[in-house]
Amino acid sequence: MDFSHVQLSDEDRAFRDELRDLLRSIVTDDVIRRDRETGENFDEGVHLALGERGLLAADFKPESEGGFSAVRRRVWELEIGRAHTPWFHWPTTAMVAHTLDQFATPELKEEVLPKVLSGHYRLCLGYTEPEGGSDVATCKTRAVREADGSSWIINGSKMFTSNAHNAQFVFLVTNTDPDAPKHQSLTMFLVPLDSPGVEIQPLRTVDGDRTNITYYSDVRVSDRYRVGEVNGGWAVLREALNAEHGTVERDAQGLQKLATMSEHVLLLAEAIDRIAAVATDDDSVRYRLGRAIARMEAAMSTPEMFGRVAIAQTMRDVSPDLMDILGAAGALPVDVDGAADDGGAEYIFRLACPTGIYGGTLEVFRNMIAQHALGLGRPNYSPPAKRPA
Repeated sequence: MDFSHVQLSDEDRAFRDELRDLLRSIVTDDVIRRDRETGENFDEGVHLALGERGLLAADFKPESEGGFSAVRRRVWELEIGRAHTPWFHWPTTAMVAHTLDQFATPELKEEVLPKVLSGHYRLCLGYTEPEGGSDVATCKTRAVREADGSSWIINGSKMFTSNAHNAQFVFLVTNTDPDAPKHQSLTMFLVPLDSPGVEIQPLRTVDGDRTNITYYSDVRVSDRYRVGEVNGGWAVLREALNAEHGTVERDAQGLQKLATMSEHVLLLAEAIDRIAAVATDDDSVRYRLGRAIARMEAAMSTPEMFGRVAIAQTMRDVSPDLMDILGAAGALPVDVDGAADDGGAEYIFRLACPTGIYGGTLEVFRNMIAQHALGLGRPNYSPPAKRPA
């Protein structure tokens, strides 16, 4: 196996340097502070600046259509993470946009995609329901077609509609045939969030992030916003879920991100480096830091959905140890007087919990690994059999 470094051409080095300069100018300390305070993981000024320079389009398109080469895409991903760019809204938007590119009508693509690539349209996910958990196919949000067939009336609610308040459309899974089996009753819509009857309510997670509950009360949506066939939504949704889970087919060059959530583990690496520089120099601390670094390096080297689990579990296991090494001041958040590491370890501790929930819980991913990678069959949650008297 060849572990040699990729040699950047002069042009690629120039691209990297220009990107670093741009990110330094737009991802300011105020942007990062505001992102920590709001928990939105989004900054419109940064997003529009990247769109204006064609960088969103280059990230979206394949190289054959003017997008990044594999090397530049990897440079882009690394520099975005290193700059602490408020970023997680774009991967969601791009994932939905790729699904639209595959399944939407030409008219809908012409309406939406150019403004997505300029940064003016953002898209969010309407999957999870208040009582649905991670099984998005158990959908109760109803879409009923009006008699003339030109539009639909949607009623229901969705949990964890992150960045809905910064988005123009929600990619919504609905039930259009309650009597059909659950995977044959779904229809996908791209619903304009300024439609009458849409309500967005903020919801704070334990780490301080903002997500939303969205309500849909007699929301009228034109049939032109339907994505894919009626009751054929599972085929549409499955492609988007594969991208979100990190189970899409990988190229042979080895330059793709190893796993989703890799930006989160970069934050952990920075925290470990800073803590190692100030921690007490004794055998116990050296052992604990060494163990943390070994766990982190293993997680950073683990691909696909395996890496998704390894990253989140490592953050959950390592962050309490980092706070303990720093002592009581390690529990203070950023910008609080006396906070060790300016609250970096405390932030990682809070971030670790939802990192194991985004896009599906760790338990869901472990079941996927057990079934699809190890061939262990479906989990059995039935109560244990009673012993005979």
